Amino acid sequence: MENKAKNTDGLLALIRKGRPMTLGEQLCLTAALSVPAIVTQLSAIIMQYIDAAMVGSLGADASASIGLVSTTTWLFWGLCASVSTGFSVQVAHRIGAGDWGNARSVLRHSVTAVLTFSVALAAIGVSISENLPRWLGGDAAIHAGSSLYFLIFSLFLPVLQLNFLAGDMLRCSGNMRVPSTAGVLMCALDVVFNFFLIFPERELSLGTQSLQLPGAGLGVEDAALGTGLAECVAACLTSWHLFTRSSGLKIQEWHGTHHFPMRTTLKNAVRISLPMGLEHAVICGAQIMTTVIVAPLGITAIAANSFAITAESLCYMPGYGIADAATTLVGQSLGAGRRKLTRRFAYITVFAGMAIMGLMGIVMYAFAPQIIGTMTPVDEIRELGVAVLRIEAFAEPMFAAAIIAYGVFVGAANTLVPSLMNFFSIWAVRITLAAALAPSMGLKGVWIAMCIELCFRGMIFLVRLRGKRWMKV
Repeated sequence: MENKAKNTDGLLALIRKGRPMTLGEQLCLTAALSVPAIVTQLSAIIMQYIDAAMVGSLGADASASIGLVSTTTWLFWGLCASVSTGFSVQVAHRIGAGDWGNARSVLRHSVTAVLTFSVALAAIGVSISENLPRWLGGDAAIHAGSSLYFLIFSLFLPVLQLNFLAGDMLRCSGNMRVPSTAGVLMCALDVVFNFFLIFPERELSLGTQSLQLPGAGLGVEDAALGTGLAECVAACLTSWHLFTRSSGLKIQEWHGTHHFPMRTTLKNAVRISLPMGLEHAVICGAQIMTTVIVAPLGITAIAANSFAITAESLCYMPGYGIADAATTLVGQSLGAGRRKLTRRFAYITVFAGMAIMGLMGIVMYAFAPQIIGTMTPVDEIRELGVAVLRIEAFAEPMFAAAIIAYGVFVGAANTLVPSLMNFFSIWAVRITLAAALAPSMGLKGVWIAMCIELCFRGMIFLVRLRGKRWMKV
């Protein structure tokens, strides 16, 4: 593992020093950064599977309680991720230019800024948690569970924000291993916390022997509480490594930090983060609108929609992992002033992601019954979930193009136009089609609209990737 880390650092140094890189070296570096990032993303979706499966065993109402507020939790999650990215991209550019002093200065400013933001966001979440299920049009039977779930999620937002920041900073410096390890650990701990928190005290029979297992019997709220506790451990691990072990960024080296103006840092962060944050807001607003379209279809449709979204994540999480690697590679290459290398890394990551997610789409189509079956024992929910998941499988390659090209543009600090592209695609294509098809086709119509929109979005992102304007930092 240590030798691989040194090899990755050596390849990244070639970018910063302006030395030529062979195609093999470019592919090796892309793989070295992508694989740990994919593991991180997959561990996150496995954690969602665990939550969904354990809560699903409690029945349709419990599943629908989480599904109802899932788009709102994604909104808050996306806002936290956007704020962290606004600072980590600046650090990537400065590392690419060999300017470690100002990279540390940006890191120092970012800690105060992101924690202040996340505390304010948590306060907003707590204040709206009681009324949110009613605003989303959910059935009265699931209001209490949804409200409590979102309340607990909101309380852990500062921890989530710190984990995002530390992970992003490590990744932009080329260290994918520690965030990946923290993600796997968080997944394992989520299993443990859920096992003891979600179910009541019970007896486990092992042949002629029996074992009394403790349990809190918290039900729906454990899906948020167990995840929050696991996030605390992961945040401690990534933060400890960033501030004490990371070469060039650790606190011990801050004494030589250049005093890069706080105002300039914040201005650049806003320029990068604001379009991303607004994009997350309008996209999640569209997802909330989708929830509003799905909610009148009944509890079965809500639960099936939630499970299918979680299951689809198995396909597109590798895309987000490669997008993280693309952001690092493009950010450091542009920071070093190497535009040709920037474009080569952009093409390598995008087309590799399309191939991987295309294969994942085939797997998702073939094993949809088994995937959905692990999350719910209810036949009606399982059958509907399988049907819509297979519709979505056809869109995975173009979805990959959109995801990873967006990561490329983020690395170039070019976020405004891609955010507008996402906004137009989702609101003008997906929501319009979903509203038109849902009354006659039900949940299947909503997912057909989603499939068409993802293909359209991938096409327009590939067109922009072929141009040159996105490389103007």
